[in-house]
Amino acid sequence: MIPLSILDLAPIVEGADAAQALWNSRDLAQHAERLGYHRFWLAEHHNMTGIASAATSVVIAYVAGGTSTIRVGSGGVMLPNHAPLVIAEQFGTLEALFPGRIDLGLGRAPGTDPRTSRALRRDNLGAENFADDVLELQGYLADVEPGQAVRAVPGAGSHVPIWLLGSSLYSARLAAALGLPFAFASHFAPAYLGAALDVYRREFQPSATLERPYAMAVLNVIAAQTDAEAERLFTSLQQRFVALRRYGKGGPLPPPRDPASMQWEPGDRAILDEALACSAVGSAETVREGMRRFVEVTGIDELMVTAQVYDHSARLRSFAIAAEARLGLRLDGLSVTGTRSP
Repeated sequence: MIPLSILDLAPIVEGADAAQALWNSRDLAQHAERLGYHRFWLAEHHNMTGIASAATSVVIAYVAGGTSTIRVGSGGVMLPNHAPLVIAEQFGTLEALFPGRIDLGLGRAPGTDPRTSRALRRDNLGAENFADDVLELQGYLADVEPGQAVRAVPGAGSHVPIWLLGSSLYSARLAAALGLPFAFASHFAPAYLGAALDVYRREFQPSATLERPYAMAVLNVIAAQTDAEAERLFTSLQQRFVALRRYGKGGPLPPPRDPASMQWEPGDRAILDEALACSAVGSAETVREGMRRFVEVTGIDELMVTAQVYDHSARLRSFAIAAEARLGLRLDGLSVTGTRSP
């Protein structure tokens, strides 16, 4: 059975605050653990009033401390914002506290606007050193070499699993060259999904980490008792995306509205159709079919789902329905069930 995992953006909803969002994330992780989800990842974003996971390693510690078996990690840490040694120490510490349960997903984008990016880095290096930074980080997490002057303590020898994340071809090529697992952000940038997976598989070089490519992709899954109710819940994410793409504002997640009452401006529908093309929204049967098609088309080794839903109890139900839908998937002709996950 294909592993099923969760990407959580720790959404701050209208009328609530970051403290509530973080409590909800841990509650969701505990719920996911009971449902048999494989991983629970959190993403680094900055200067966005609708996302509470800016201090990603701190939130990972909070979530991992409230769970016992599910893997917890970053989806991802935006490496250009940080010195590799700092990330090695942070995730080495997490691995020491929660052995065998920590993942380190790395992104090349800053996860914010240019002004905030400058405030985070305080230099002009940007993402052009990403490949070198990944290699440096790998070195800090590997076994200590004789005469090594700089060590990550904790971190050295921890071998925290590293993933490369992307929404284009660059990280797919780098993950292939380094023999690392690869995750694609198709939940908001699906345009290059097929091309990136093709490049990754075609150019993959076996490594001490992986003998063969291991790919994961993210699908928006919003499930409810009926298609109509799920479509209503989906309008929260639709409203946020339109505001983000048009105004650059990642504000609190708004409450859902009746889809028939939504009055989109010219171009809104095109924005939504493009950005949210990889979505399965509906009842259990509708979601099961959407998940099945997504896995069949992509051939991914692991499916990660995400759901930005205004009401926390509805979000919990959505992930429960998705977990049940995964049990009913029929993936005839695919060889995805025998792959060992990293």
